[in-house]
Amino acid sequence: MSSRRLLKAAEAIRGVVSMAILTELRDPRVQNVTVVGVEVTPDMREAKVLVSVMGSDAQQRTVLKGLQNSVGFLQSKIADRIETRYIPRLSFVIDDGVKKSVAVQQILEQIAKERDGKASDDPPLEDKSIEEILDDLAPDGEFEDEDSEEDTQGKKRRKQ
Repeated sequence: MSSRRLLKAAEAIRGVVSMAILTELRDPRVQNVTVVGVEVTPDMREAKVLVSVMGSDAQQRTVLKGLQNSVGFLQSKIADRIETRYIPRLSFVIDDGVKKSVAVQQILEQIAKERDGKASDDPPLEDKSIEEILDDLAPDGEFEDEDSEEDTQGKKRRKQ
């Protein structure tokens, strides 16, 4: 089976599962869940659903148990909406990518606050023109001279 077909099937499964969790699943344990992606085996018999859960580790485990208990319901929703030879057996895995990206964002914000806290004589880059930034990087104007010489020589060669 082509990888493009697998990707389309995975995306269809992701859509069905995410909508079913959002609108039809009545389990009170399943809250604050985002379906991040789905990985399907080449034979379409198994699908790993990657979910992101906002909350503590205990809340994540509780949500994961609730999702595992609702596998049959979610597989029936897939069977109703997607026409395939086999209905994939679902398994749920916590994806930490979203939490890691939030942590990286917090670190970057902290670095920016620390940088702003230090006194600096230079104005921020937003206040500078492109020429001023290039002058700071190369005060001798070495960027412009090298590029212009190469461009001139290249143009001469092309004319010949």
